[in-house]
Amino acid sequence: MKPNRFPIPFLFLAILALLAALWAGLMRLGWQLPALTPSLALAHGPLMISGFLGILIPLERAVALKQKWMYLPPLLAGLGWLVTLLLPSPPLGPILLNLASLGGVAILIEITRRETALHTVTMLLGALTWFAGNLLWLFGWQIFQVVFFWQGFLVLTIAGERLELSRVLRPSRQSQLLFGCIVAIYLAGILIATFNLQLGTRLNGAALLLLALWSVRNDLAWRNLKHKLPLTRYIAWCLVLGLTWLGIGGGLSLVFGAQIAGPRYDAALHVVFVGFVISMIFGHAPIIFPAILGVPINFQPAFYIHLILLHVSLALRVIADYANWHTLRMWSGLLNEVAILMFIGMTVYSVRKSFAEK
Repeated sequence: MKPNRFPIPFLFLAILALLAALWAGLMRLGWQLPALTPSLALAHGPLMISGFLGILIPLERAVALKQKWMYLPPLLAGLGWLVTLLLPSPPLGPILLNLASLGGVAILIEITRRETALHTVTMLLGALTWFAGNLLWLFGWQIFQVVFFWQGFLVLTIAGERLELSRVLRPSRQSQLLFGCIVAIYLAGILIATFNLQLGTRLNGAALLLLALWSVRNDLAWRNLKHKLPLTRYIAWCLVLGLTWLGIGGGLSLVFGAQIAGPRYDAALHVVFVGFVISMIFGHAPIIFPAILGVPINFQPAFYIHLILLHVSLALRVIADYANWHTLRMWSGLLNEVAILMFIGMTVYSVRKSFAEK
């Protein structure tokens, strides 16, 4: 495996976006921190979705497909989040982020053209929801009105990737049909939520719960929990815990319906975005970063520290949200971010060590 330093500036921009988003998240939790820029606190969601992950996900595809034009979307995403923070009044930042997500759609169209399959179509639908959410945000829709579109970007992208990796299990035609029906329900929920938030939220929740249940039989992760290789076991635990939170998030939305502000809104969002998405990132990082940079990430048992901290602190955060315990919510949210920072630190350390050894 030959080291590839070309993507490092893109990864640097992605990590900067993540750090800015984490700072904004602490401000939104109630921690008294310097604002740094006037729009920082309001940009927490866009920084995480279109900044951090809007760089990382297209970058992985650009490296895998070796197409130079595919580096444009992650570049636009990096410039977009920077301009959004530094020049909040003109719409230039959101315009750049829209162009980045449109580029993401173009990448998935090319991938789907090369291999038309259920998993590629699912990921293409995810890219389209990212673009739709960014477009609505550009035209002034509030975050709570577009957040399901941004959620769809990540949920459908990850679901498509998991379906692709689970092909070794040879899922039956009935299982694939059920997966397609769940995706259709999920997309219907996103669209219906734009004019009937309660009904759309409950459909969204039902689909997330069904997707988590579907994974129990059809996702390879559940079978790898007792794998003989330590890295494979660690990845499996990351994925299974993430899928469990996805089901919990779906159940909460199904039972409690739409939330547009307050502690329960915090719980509904972060059960999916932290419990599911971040845990999936923890699990996929030992695969993604070697693919992008051409150097291995050496597994260490210490990886379980940030994984356990993430999920324990998230459980405390959800309890605090539903019990309305503000102080516990602040501290558990802080520990969520400590876990993410530990993950970033250990990943960067492992990558630097691998480059030095090369």
